[in-house]
Amino acid sequence: MMRHLVVNADDLGLTVGVNDGIFDAHDHGILTSASLFAAAPATSDAIRRARSRPSLGVGVHLALVNGSPTLPPSRVPTLVEDDGRFRRSWKPFIVACLRGKVSFAEVELELTAQIELLRSAGVTLTHLDGHKHVHAYPPVFAIVARLASRFGIPVVRVPYERWLSMRASGDARGTARRQALLNAVMRPWARRDYRIAASRGVRTPQFAGRIHTGVLSAEALAGIVRALQPGVTELMVHPGYRDDELDRTGTRLLESRQSELDLLCKLETRALLVGERVDLLRHDLTHVIKRSLRHVS
Repeated sequence: MMRHLVVNADDLGLTVGVNDGIFDAHDHGILTSASLFAAAPATSDAIRRARSRPSLGVGVHLALVNGSPTLPPSRVPTLVEDDGRFRRSWKPFIVACLRGKVSFAEVELELTAQIELLRSAGVTLTHLDGHKHVHAYPPVFAIVARLASRFGIPVVRVPYERWLSMRASGDARGTARRQALLNAVMRPWARRDYRIAASRGVRTPQFAGRIHTGVLSAEALAGIVRALQPGVTELMVHPGYRDDELDRTGTRLLESRQSELDLLCKLETRALLVGERVDLLRHDLTHVIKRSLRHVS
């Protein structure tokens, strides 16, 4: 069987600088897909510019933490704090879920609104995933899979790396180890998520990139590519340009975005895929991307 790779950028719409990096990674590199926030500061900019790039697959980066809801806070009171914004990170959200303080009916209302907002803007959606991976919590994943089926969206991410290939050194090694531990802990959730998706007829490609989030190097990327299994794998990346707007978001991924952008656009990266006979693909599985590899094949 052939090995296919979807190279997907998270956080489209976060800032104009992140948008610039994602579109450059598609125009000049190996990026084939991106996950778009429905209501982030640069969402409108991203939608406008994506229209001129039909070869870029676009999905929804569903948000339940670290941002503001699409719906009025009064309609989703268990999802927001006193300031009307989502909880700051995945940890308090999951703890609130486990304590029964989150209404899953409100989760479905909010996620439905995010999907409908982008559909109404004319975006053809190829996949769903979640900001900070909170959608992997099985009760939330069941809602996401149901919405994917309802709206005819073919793919949902299960953010679990089945084949570990940790290649990092120095401070990056410590980060990769912590992320590998979080990945391992998520295995029971992932197993349930795969079953939920299958029951809804929703595809869940193999996944890579979680362990090396923020510390993706050329060596790590080569290890991931060489370890790819037959079928379709999604590689999650976070390219972008750092600017004052990005600094104000509070994200930990700052300088690493520029490094990932450079890596995605390198001739050596394209040559690696050619040498390994890996085809680039979009999430809807209908469009094999040859353009970005043509001049090195």
